Amino acid sequence: MSVIKLSELRPVYVVGVGLHRYQRATETSFVDLALSAIRAALTDAGIAWTEVEAAYTSSTRLGMAVSQPILRHLGVTGIPTTQVENASASGSSAFRLAVRDVAAGFADVALASGVDKVAPGVRAETLTGVHGYDEGVVVPPIHFALLAEEYLRTCNATTEDMARVAVKNHANGAKNPFAQRQKERSLEEIVEDRPIAGVLTRLECCPVGEGAAAAILVSGEALDRLGISRDRAVRVLSTAQHSEELYGTRSYDAELTRLTTADALQDAGIRPDQLDVVELHDAFAIEELQYIEAMGLCPEGQAPHRLRDGEFAIGGRVAVSPSGGLLAMGHPIGPTGVGQIVEITKQLRGESGARQQPDAIYGLAHLVGLGAVCLAHVLAAPGR
Repeated sequence: MSVIKLSELRPVYVVGVGLHRYQRATETSFVDLALSAIRAALTDAGIAWTEVEAAYTSSTRLGMAVSQPILRHLGVTGIPTTQVENASASGSSAFRLAVRDVAAGFADVALASGVDKVAPGVRAETLTGVHGYDEGVVVPPIHFALLAEEYLRTCNATTEDMARVAVKNHANGAKNPFAQRQKERSLEEIVEDRPIAGVLTRLECCPVGEGAAAAILVSGEALDRLGISRDRAVRVLSTAQHSEELYGTRSYDAELTRLTTADALQDAGIRPDQLDVVELHDAFAIEELQYIEAMGLCPEGQAPHRLRDGEFAIGGRVAVSPSGGLLAMGHPIGPTGVGQIVEITKQLRGESGARQQPDAIYGLAHLVGLGAVCLAHVLAAPGR
């Protein structure tokens, strides 16, 4: 079966991005959170709301019909709106759908946004009437703690090696005014913090709070028609999505990542070693080590050593999670995937200030969602 790739369709550009800070639960309504991010994205793009022709809103804990209570405050324009839920990959999925709309010519200007508040979440799997062997005991922290034990043993690495992921990402988050955690942490602080599961401590697990993110996508035709400068238009080179298969005894999170990122990179026409910025799903510190290797950023078993040498720090060979990642930027779930696009867009424009990766040309955003699904997007700096 022949599958159309994004590279075969018309070019798509990110021209406006916006965020509301990720934070602990507050009394702020989800409407205000989302409007803050969307208005910032419109201002960044320099366009009016009336130019937007399609909108995708990602959320996981706000109930049905999230888009209209938000968007009606911008103007009731009658455009198609769609709510997207795909667990942790919800924002990534909303972005992918908006990209495909513009690439295929269904819209010239599209909005991808995400918003969530702190609230109970319900896994549909728990409502099927079919009970797993673990009876719900293996929750995400335990799952990743078991993976961490296996990885550290197999790679002859230490808990300090894994904790360096959190040291790096907390340091990055301290430079990010939109991050939930904005404090640098020492290796000792992280290793000796309150244990959550196995070798994972609290500071090696992401905080789940509230927040919002937005991105405006346009076609090349819209760039010219709306007078948007190409000097700040970041091109979307590819978008890939896969769901879990059978991988034997290997980590399905890592194997799913390997396939999805390879697909995205191939469609983009670049190699892993050409990436300058990567935002990945580091909900737990062990994930960054696994995914760095699965993406081909370094050989299997080498991530701890390369991390120690500074290869994945800002200013290193490739900046991994310069936003602070999920560990420090936070993981409000609905906005997270769009928030990654915000960070990469700013990096590729050279607008990230103290977090700027020098001469960034190519960036990759990656998220894994419960279920499991995985999405990866490759973006290129203006003019590429």
